[in-house]
Amino acid sequence: MKTGYLAAEGFEEELKQELQGPIEQFGRLFLVPGSPQHVHWAQNIWFNPVNIPFCSISDAAKQLRALHPLWSFYPHQLIRRGLLISKQLPYFSPKPRSFPSPLPALSPGSWTLLDSNMLLAAPHCLSPFANGEIRFQESEIPPGRAYLKLWEILTRIGRWPQAGHKCLDLGACPGSWTWVLQQLGTHVVAIDRAPLDSEIAALPNVSFIKRDAFSTKPEDLAGQDWVFCDVICFPEKLLGWLQKCVPSCSKTNFICTIKFQGAVDRSIIREFECFEKSSCFHLFHNKHELTWIRLV
Repeated sequence: MKTGYLAAEGFEEELKQELQGPIEQFGRLFLVPGSPQHVHWAQNIWFNPVNIPFCSISDAAKQLRALHPLWSFYPHQLIRRGLLISKQLPYFSPKPRSFPSPLPALSPGSWTLLDSNMLLAAPHCLSPFANGEIRFQESEIPPGRAYLKLWEILTRIGRWPQAGHKCLDLGACPGSWTWVLQQLGTHVVAIDRAPLDSEIAALPNVSFIKRDAFSTKPEDLAGQDWVFCDVICFPEKLLGWLQKCVPSCSKTNFICTIKFQGAVDRSIIREFECFEKSSCFHLFHNKHELTWIRLV
């Protein structure tokens, strides 16, 4: 038994350092013996991938169709040959998604070519999106593109703030996360030392407090349904603030970005995951950072 781990583009080394055991590497795809490991930098995980020998393009497509109705091709090598096989599979061209929307009803399997007559295929994968890539119908309204991270995480967890919920957005400037929350019908308190974009600040149900995000105290979180934080800071600072605030917020959901500056400290990731009901992972729209969530 093996497990495949597909790294996000540019983060192969971060994933490789997490994996335990002998590794076979095919571009961004790592094959490791054994059951799935707990990793953070995998964009998708291939469960129990198998080698499938084939004698022709049509034979390869036939064998894939027999395993699963929907497939996503990971192009590592022999790309033209892979595309010819893809053309003989059921048509699959994922379109940019609107937000909010539910997860796809059918998840694609993943496959790639190991050589001209051998493919590697996994009918079942962790991500319901092709190669773990979630693409959205983008908006021209928000300042910056950070809103795509929030869209992605809320889509992945299948939950988002409801109309009337109270949300706190720490480090909100210029306001793209505040915009997402306001569009969902919530009441948003945005906190930052720098002002919000004027168009975001003028939206209904948005209020702004000018101060350092981490001066927010546990008592300030009382009654909040959701707390969001995309502040640029060292992970230790965010962790220390959460350690003070999370224990007294048993009914509050948290979504925060852990931003790394330089080498990734895996020990501090484990400290973030010590919070009950929490987890960390890398989003398709993340950069050199992980997203931490605590849901209640």
